[in-house]
Amino acid sequence: MTTIYDFEAETLDGKPAPLSAYRGKVVLIVNTASKCGFTPQYAGLETIWKRYRDRGFVVVGFPCNQFGAQEPGDAAEIANFCSLTYEVDFPMMKKIEVNGSGTHPLYRYLKRARKGVLGTEGIKWNFTKFLVNRQGEVVHRFAPTVDPKALDGAIEALL
Repeated sequence: MTTIYDFEAETLDGKPAPLSAYRGKVVLIVNTASKCGFTPQYAGLETIWKRYRDRGFVVVGFPCNQFGAQEPGDAAEIANFCSLTYEVDFPMMKKIEVNGSGTHPLYRYLKRARKGVLGTEGIKWNFTKFLVNRQGEVVHRFAPTVDPKALDGAIEALL
């Protein structure tokens, strides 16, 4: 059975990041953007990461420029923005595509594992969130409009 542990990403600073490193943790995977109306969610994501990280929770951000070109920067610019503007300390990966022919394999898996509204697979916008249990299985998909602070119950249930 496929889980998130079967995939690898790359950090913003170009290092390999096998998702198997998160084995046994509850993981929230989010496609992010620096120039989006939902960008202030970075603060909420950082808050829930700090609240639950000692209990085995991690947030992993995947910058994406596919929605309104709202993540135009390179890796250094993204890292700088996240650090200086929102003091983001949770893991941030290299910019990827979440839809279309260039979809990152992890996102291909996430979209099939937990479909969106009316069974659609496509990611509709920045800050779509996938919550993964300690076995690496996708258990929830949250729309971009769902504020990170609203995820406490779902996270607590998996911890």
